[in-house]
Amino acid sequence: MSADPAIAPAGTAAGGVDPVHAAAEHLPAPSRVAITDVRPVVDAGRFPVKRVEGDVMVVSAVVCADGHDELRAQVLHRRGDRAWHTAEMQRRPDGRWETEVALTGLGRHQYAVEAWVDEVATWDRTIARKRAAGQDVALDEASRDEAAARPRRQHLVATPALDVVVERTLAGCSSWYEFFPRSTVDGTHRHATLRDAIDRLDQVAAMGFDVVYLPPIHPIGHTFRKGRDNTTVASADDVGSPWAIGDEHGGHDAVHPQLGTREDVRALVRACRERGMELALDVAFQCSHDHPWVREHPEWFHVRADGSIAHAENPPKRYDDIVPLNFDTDDWPALWQALANVVRSWRALGVRTFRVDNPHTKPFAFWEWLIAEMHREDPGVVFLAEAFAPPPVMLHLAKVGFTQSYTHFPWQHAPWQLEQYMRHLVTGEAAEYFRSNAWPQTPDILTEELQQGIRPAFVCRLVLAATLGASYGIYGPAFETMAHEARPGAEEYAHNEKYELRSWPPGEHALTSEITTINRIRRQMRALQHDRSLHFHRCDNDRIVAFSKTAPRRTHGSDPTGDTSDDPVLVIATTDHWSTQAGTVHLDLDALGVPGASGAGTWDDYEAIDLFGGERYRWSGAHNLVILDPNHHPVHVLRLRPANGRTTSSTTDRTNEGVGA
Repeated sequence: MSADPAIAPAGTAAGGVDPVHAAAEHLPAPSRVAITDVRPVVDAGRFPVKRVEGDVMVVSAVVCADGHDELRAQVLHRRGDRAWHTAEMQRRPDGRWETEVALTGLGRHQYAVEAWVDEVATWDRTIARKRAAGQDVALDEASRDEAAARPRRQHLVATPALDVVVERTLAGCSSWYEFFPRSTVDGTHRHATLRDAIDRLDQVAAMGFDVVYLPPIHPIGHTFRKGRDNTTVASADDVGSPWAIGDEHGGHDAVHPQLGTREDVRALVRACRERGMELALDVAFQCSHDHPWVREHPEWFHVRADGSIAHAENPPKRYDDIVPLNFDTDDWPALWQALANVVRSWRALGVRTFRVDNPHTKPFAFWEWLIAEMHREDPGVVFLAEAFAPPPVMLHLAKVGFTQSYTHFPWQHAPWQLEQYMRHLVTGEAAEYFRSNAWPQTPDILTEELQQGIRPAFVCRLVLAATLGASYGIYGPAFETMAHEARPGAEEYAHNEKYELRSWPPGEHALTSEITTINRIRRQMRALQHDRSLHFHRCDNDRIVAFSKTAPRRTHGSDPTGDTSDDPVLVIATTDHWSTQAGTVHLDLDALGVPGASGAGTWDDYEAIDLFGGERYRWSGAHNLVILDPNHHPVHVLRLRPANGRTTSSTTDRTNEGVGA
């Protein structure tokens, strides 16, 4: 019986030879150095860490060895299969070793940690101590010289390589605006086109959005078509739900004939880019009964006991107009390829950003394969998961490759709920791979908070969504106009645009100014362009939430034009939309960092500049009073910076007084 010599039991085989000791003669000496707890890491390296291009990633590890020898450690880093580069690690006061790695170039990068005993440094330390004690060091110096002549490092050990996926900046920070291209803004109820949608782009761009997201633009099935307000009987002029995809005009790679053509999509992509935005299309892997695949590939669908194809349902809800795909089909390789070709067909027109409908109802393995395939062909493709699923499911979808994810933000109302939920997403290992995209409402979601129809609620939810996360979105026309009529007994819009044409009034709306302002602030303040520094601060009023962010380290440094700022941002909001609230905010000054871009200054005297409301305040120390009137100051987005002896000159300049007082 043969055995691995590294684990074979001690003993002597026939002939008097100990196999363990015989094998050990040909093995390198075991290392005395240990490397543990490498960070960042996701599931012990099973899934990659995520960053965006230009990020500076801190890599750290616990490095130790027996005895008292001097140690050295470094990080090895490379992009793809290119040559490895090294970055020397330094020992922190807490014993961990760390260094920074600049991430440039999209795609998959690798990093590893290696460490070794530094014989020369060990001898140098010994020699210095002996000299200080007046002892002879001649033999020690000779030993050091011998060590310096040896090229190999003693007891070198290295970790397995870990992966980090580097994506576009849009993957880490983006603002999304959703509208139905078939609805109009000209006061008529005609069926609009993709060319009409181009005419709406200037207004969306003027508000400062990065992404224009359109619900499905494909042909809509006729069988069991839904009528207005989701009724099960449709009239002849009912347009149906865009998510019931496919009819005689085509399926997932076709455009609804009343919207236009694939060339119109190409024109819309180009028009968005000319305005500094991107077009996002909906990926909804489900079909209507009239989809060509139902006829051509019945094996891709679920067949019920009576031989009919099963429609979608989430009891007691029924989606009679939709049939789900059967991912358990024996023909799954062909199904997977067909779905990948759908994405490729839109990428061929220039679309690189996709919002994915209900990904949690499809296999994790499928998404891991599909997203890897798309990133192999174009590492700049972005996938947003519409997954209002239990947190473990949402997190796992992010692990397998989704760029961003919707969250349960709409249902987090009280300050303690917001803090508890967001901490779960941005602390610990989740921060290394999960990117939230907060939406205060969607065509499917109209919370009771917004159903009140009051301005402070909309303003508060807008600012919280846009500042808690680096990415956020709104179902645009409905949010701008503060639409709040709900279907009785549900958290859904009445006269839902999913089932009928709507006409939204043209021009500036109730919240256009606030939306434009918060998007401008997001572009100006780099602290709001990532999530990992999110930190909540205590307030002695349980209806007030306070949190801050600080600017991330980036390879390009600060913006030399002065258009952006690295100052920390403090957001303070009342969640009581009816009455004035006051309280003392107790700041964790360490979380805010050293004030001032130059590193000079203290928090003894600083300005709190309200970028949202336009006022300016003089603060001192950690404890400051805030007063929030929902009708005038429901929320503050404060830029914090040293006063530097300046006297503020804004319309409101108060020293040692509360914000909003």
